[in-house]
Amino acid sequence: MIQKTTKRFGKKNAVLSTAVIFFSGIYFTQAQQTQPVKDSALDKQIEEVVLVGSRSGGRSKADSPVPVDVFNLKDIQLSLPQTNINQILNSIAPSFTSTIQTNADGSDHLDPAQLRGLGPDQALVLVNGKRRHTSALINVNGTPGRGSVGTDLNAIPAFALSKIEVLRDGASAQYGSDAIAGVMNLQLKKDTGKLTGQFNYGGYLTPAANDHTGNYDGQQYQVDLNYGNKIGKRGGFYNLTWSSQFRDPTRRAGTENAPIYNAYNAIEKRALENGVNLSSYFNNINNLKGTAGEQDFVNLIHQYAQGVSYFNSVSPTLQSSIQSANSITALQNVLKTSAFTTDQLNYLTDQELAYRGQTRKDFNMQVGQSKLNNHQLFANVEVPLNDDWKVYTFGGYSIRNGASGGFYRRPTQSRTFTGLYIDGYLPAIHTKIQDVSLAAGIKGKWNGWNVDLSNTFGQNGFDYTIENTGNTSLRFNSPSTFKAGGLQFLQNTINLDFSKQFDVFEGLNVAFGAEQRHENFRINPGEEASYTAYDVNGNPQTPTSVNPTDFFGAALAGGSQVFAGFREANRTNKSRNSYAAYADFEFNFTNWFLLDAAVRFEDYSDFGSTFNYKLASRIKLADNFNFRFAGSTGFRAPSIHQIYYNTTSTLFVSGELREVGTFSNDQPIAVGFGIPNLKQETSKSFSTGFTYKIPALNLNVTADAYFIRIDDRIVLTDQFTRFSNPTTEAQKLVNAEFTKAGVNAAQFFANSIDTETRGLDVVISHNLSKEAFKLTNDFAINLNNTRKVGDIHASDLLKNAGLETTYFGERSRVYLEDSVPKIKASLSNNFKWNDFNFYLRNTYYGKVYGADNVDANLDGILLPNEHQLISDKIITDLSIGYDINKNFNLTIGANNLFDIYPTKNLAVSSNNDQFVYSRSTSQFGQNGRYVFSKLTVSF
Repeated sequence: MIQKTTKRFGKKNAVLSTAVIFFSGIYFTQAQQTQPVKDSALDKQIEEVVLVGSRSGGRSKADSPVPVDVFNLKDIQLSLPQTNINQILNSIAPSFTSTIQTNADGSDHLDPAQLRGLGPDQALVLVNGKRRHTSALINVNGTPGRGSVGTDLNAIPAFALSKIEVLRDGASAQYGSDAIAGVMNLQLKKDTGKLTGQFNYGGYLTPAANDHTGNYDGQQYQVDLNYGNKIGKRGGFYNLTWSSQFRDPTRRAGTENAPIYNAYNAIEKRALENGVNLSSYFNNINNLKGTAGEQDFVNLIHQYAQGVSYFNSVSPTLQSSIQSANSITALQNVLKTSAFTTDQLNYLTDQELAYRGQTRKDFNMQVGQSKLNNHQLFANVEVPLNDDWKVYTFGGYSIRNGASGGFYRRPTQSRTFTGLYIDGYLPAIHTKIQDVSLAAGIKGKWNGWNVDLSNTFGQNGFDYTIENTGNTSLRFNSPSTFKAGGLQFLQNTINLDFSKQFDVFEGLNVAFGAEQRHENFRINPGEEASYTAYDVNGNPQTPTSVNPTDFFGAALAGGSQVFAGFREANRTNKSRNSYAAYADFEFNFTNWFLLDAAVRFEDYSDFGSTFNYKLASRIKLADNFNFRFAGSTGFRAPSIHQIYYNTTSTLFVSGELREVGTFSNDQPIAVGFGIPNLKQETSKSFSTGFTYKIPALNLNVTADAYFIRIDDRIVLTDQFTRFSNPTTEAQKLVNAEFTKAGVNAAQFFANSIDTETRGLDVVISHNLSKEAFKLTNDFAINLNNTRKVGDIHASDLLKNAGLETTYFGERSRVYLEDSVPKIKASLSNNFKWNDFNFYLRNTYYGKVYGADNVDANLDGILLPNEHQLISDKIITDLSIGYDINKNFNLTIGANNLFDIYPTKNLAVSSNNDQFVYSRSTSQFGQNGRYVFSKLTVSF
């Protein structure tokens, strides 16, 4: 790997040094006090009870044997510009990473999230302690988390939450599959007797707005309302939240610098201006050759070419060459792109743009955040039946409509039917994401046991409509909008849990229970025209049919451009069931020694069973100093999506667009390549650390080191292509499957590698209260490093064919190891003075590497593992709030105050200056400075 030699010590240590100096200053200031200040608010924070990671009813955060972060969203949301869960956590939790994606199909509308640098599907999400269902979408594009299925956190309104607990430790033995990196528990509000609301408005004020012409874009409006009240007199309640968000897109492309028009496009335009559509004279150009109509068509080319005044400025002989070409073949040779240099084509383009009153920016892609309208309703209800038993329910519904752009279809491309789109077009991907969840249960006491019986249902649907596009093979008969089908995932979980405290030693808690989970995954095909290629008669193409072409003889592609619909052959309706039993013991042998032990057995109907365990301990070495350590085994079942997902997508790979098929492992093409069926990932994790409180300084310090080994990790392979010289029946079968699917590349999910992750989390909290003010300071840093270890798990067939590095290639390695910062740190300061509140946060994002294989150091030598370094940055957020009265608070501020952007892409990775910044990494995004105002009301 090529790395720049410039030292980046300064930025990295700026955050650390600032923290050291700052907290040293705290000590110096407070050491002068003769009496330590008692701060009940701080005591409450340090002794805050956490529920995740324990089945004993909760314990203080400092006394937990595993690290848990607690974020009180009701307080945090007053100051932060971020309004959804992903972006809030990305800004305040160093171990959490999520950025808005661009030009990545469905991922543009659902931001993949990662914990401790592991995959989006290796962190489990709970709501009120119950397993949350995942998204229907599987990330198959070139983004961090490629090949994974995450949880759609943005389907839950952040305003519905009281706090988020993040357990930073493996917990599969306690909670089951997915909890390798950790667990996030979202606690819903229980507030009663008041109505609260927030009204947000903001946008990006940056010179890079509107494709680097400046001003303002990406405006966002959001309205949140929350109301709760009591039910009965036994502590029952209901709490309701409504949230609506309207987000405009941002545009961060540069200026399209590739040739846009060719000489034939110019002639075609002059003809159209005179009422002649040249495309109407043929459907397959080869069928016109040698017919009576050929000379008529040639004459039309001769006639309208004379209307292009600049042709001889492109080449002194161009006009005469056209006029002397007396056949279609001769004209093709004169007008074809390869007959011109790039400079000539760009000159021709500039002249044609001027003639049509256009600029190059008119042909830009929409690079940046997508357009979204998001509406959410959530409820949390509890009703006591008597002094011992209560029933409860919670859940919600959300609907999100998104729109994002694809790759511009230029007039020079055979993907563009210029008979309809004389200037080309920018196709748009519209998504409709619907999410519904409902949990209901009864809990109480029975013979001294705490009992909780619940059923949790969740469903996520992802439907595609492609607009401003065309099925090129249908030519004039193509619609511009296609229903492209969609994905649906359903999960239903039944839990029965028992726990009881025993008066043994200093306390013993015993918990056990069972779980049954049903999952269903569906692929619903789109309309026929969204995926079918048609012949010249409008019938689906066959091996012997005559198919449409452009003027140069290139085949016109079928299916809706930018996103071909799911085919009837992709239709999927698959289910599976799992059954689990667990036991959990918490021994307080003494008031200074705690030991947790958990075991879990789980059996899946589609791949087998797994047994996991966990041991964790906390030793109180002093009143304010705890040592803790944990070790566990874990697993992640292959998602049902990964097992059965299959489709065709248009992907941008190594500077070109490809039709790429994603195939399930039971299909003939997978068998032909020697791709085995999926099995579960297994893990071993160890962590050790300490917590330390200094009451005299109101200071709290935690530090935890961790190690995670994952075997048989599931990744999405790189792209396999046809065998150039097939010699075996299996290879011939593979090539036939390529033709049948209409793709030129194929990818699969596979247990291809083992990985190891090492890391360190440090959190330092401080609080100082005086009569006139209150100051809160928090510093946190996460260091993590994930590496592939051992050999690639390729079959002999793949090894013998030399395809081992396609099974797990260099791009996949970068997505796994280098696309997420290895260092992320934040220092936040909140100063409350009378009715004013000042919030300042600096976040350090470590360096990452782009996935493209490029000559990064520009020495003229391209190494196989050479990638562009995207340097580290510090992002500053600032907000100022004012309590107008007890009912109203107004906050204004900025995220990314100094308008910092990532390192610019090298030209070779920019797709003709469209991707000014990398879209294959996860740091802090590419939208620049966001300014906002927020009105919070409470009655």
